[in-house]
Amino acid sequence: MSDNYSDGDETNLSAAVIPNRIRLFEEIQAQQLEQLQSLPHDLIKITITAGDIKEVKEGKRWETTPMEIAVQISRGLANSALVSSVDHVLWDMNRPLEGDCSLEIFGFDSDQGRDTFWHSSAHILGQALEQVYNCKLCVWPCTTKEEGFYYDAFYHGDMGLNDDHFPYIEACAAKFALEGLPFERILVTKDQALDMFSENLFKLEIINDNLAEDETTTVYRCGPLVDLCRGPHIPNTSFVKAFKCLKASSAHWKGDKDRESLQRVYGISYPDNKQLKDYLKSIEEAKIYDHRLSGQQQELFFSHPLSPGNCIYLPHGTRVYNKLMEFFKKEYWKMGYTEVITPVIYTMDFWETSRHAEYYQKNMFKLDFQTPGSTVIHNYGIKHMNCQGHCLMFRHSVRSYNELPIKLADFGPLYQNEASEDLSGLTRVRQFQQDDAHIFCSETQVKEEVRGILDFVDYAYTKFGFTYELKLSTRPKKYLGDLEKWDKAEKDLEEALNDFGKTWVKNKGDGEFYGPKIDITVYDAMKRKFQCATIQLDFHLPDRFKLEYSAEDETEIESSVLIHSAVLGSVERLFAILLEQYKGKLPFWLSPRQAIVCSVSEDSRSYANKVIHS
Repeated sequence: MSDNYSDGDETNLSAAVIPNRIRLFEEIQAQQLEQLQSLPHDLIKITITAGDIKEVKEGKRWETTPMEIAVQISRGLANSALVSSVDHVLWDMNRPLEGDCSLEIFGFDSDQGRDTFWHSSAHILGQALEQVYNCKLCVWPCTTKEEGFYYDAFYHGDMGLNDDHFPYIEACAAKFALEGLPFERILVTKDQALDMFSENLFKLEIINDNLAEDETTTVYRCGPLVDLCRGPHIPNTSFVKAFKCLKASSAHWKGDKDRESLQRVYGISYPDNKQLKDYLKSIEEAKIYDHRLSGQQQELFFSHPLSPGNCIYLPHGTRVYNKLMEFFKKEYWKMGYTEVITPVIYTMDFWETSRHAEYYQKNMFKLDFQTPGSTVIHNYGIKHMNCQGHCLMFRHSVRSYNELPIKLADFGPLYQNEASEDLSGLTRVRQFQQDDAHIFCSETQVKEEVRGILDFVDYAYTKFGFTYELKLSTRPKKYLGDLEKWDKAEKDLEEALNDFGKTWVKNKGDGEFYGPKIDITVYDAMKRKFQCATIQLDFHLPDRFKLEYSAEDETEIESSVLIHSAVLGSVERLFAILLEQYKGKLPFWLSPRQAIVCSVSEDSRSYANKVIHS
């Protein structure tokens, strides 16, 4: 396959491609519906939770849907139901249930409902872009990490989208919404997917890169749009009553500046116009309190084109930065962590041992140089995380069971080669510091240690005035390690979350390749969403680095479990969030200007200076 798709002939989507996709979709859908009808439809028990409602209903396997259960409870619930969760797995409202299960139903007032609503709105945006501009849609429709959604697409010629194009896109989106088009789901094999998207080389690359020969994936249809997608989706497009394009920007395929140039359109949508108006008003307010503006006005920090993607902290900004670091260091010390310092540069052999050279090399800064007097070229990588260095520390000594858990925290600078189009103030930078912490423990200690981290998350976020949500991300399609370890790890995280007592949702298939994780998303005072904390289990690095300890009977050697965690995430990102959360007025303990000494006359100025410097 060519590395550049921009030289191909333009394909008339509406005349040939879209009807063919729809035909293939309908053929596969008919086969799967026939197969579904042949399965046993015996009775199942459904334990439902929807707000204050808790009931047990009966249904039929492979027939009853969450929407039918919602209708049985009340028409009001059914009218507001956007998505469901079956045994903690997000599920389409019109997808048949497969057995006895717990069922939760979510509306737009929930995180699950909003995310699904915006995900489905991205499909509506994709439909409009295909219809109006005959473009090739690229990545799966993406919700943003904060609010709304976007879609990347390839346009033939030199077209560049801007605000003048938005009315046409919005009009087309509004038409689709009024038609109440259902979101329909099918499973396809790799060959079927390749056939269905044969004219779109971007989709073919996604399929070939992510799908093994014997694997299946899901495809959704909404009106004329047929697209690769994990789902789930809202029942139909009529739920989207208000739709707005926010901005357009350039992007590159897979974030690679040497690949095709794409256009990215950002949007926002709501179930009614009032919420859209309130959101647009909050956007204008957010512009006033933008951390980039506050940072300059208060002489906290600035950026410079001679160091793109980095921040230069002025004295007052440095004070705030250090206070944040001191707060977290103190709390980590209370929890039994030891602060350590690790190198910034390692050989590429080191990164190959951990396999991060394989998975993350594109985002690493690399150095190739010769030692004076030598012709040998040495290859090095600048660290973008600390876990591998901590693994070396663990392996440095012979370890025993009675030393565990070993807790290490590293606050040194990290470096990530972010794409230029992704850089944004302090929220996306190339140099950053974070509370990069790791626990080396036995399998029996995992649940207790994870619960301790969750308690720390609750303490820290409550102090900053944040609310937050919890997601358990489970085994992805491509993973390392054996299934037994994965199942045990996921069970430990589930039990820790249940003991913690907060609401959580399972994010199936979104774990890291080396282990499951808990993602914590925070909401600030303006109800904006940010990804900060994470807790990840890892049985890959202990295997790669041989992180072993002698068991209690001293006759066996066991492999440790590694728990990655970061509560504040990057200091830079938290600094930006707090500046906007407090509208530029940081709390007293964080403020760089806690007191001002004012002399009432010229005669008292010398004494005022003594007070300042005392």
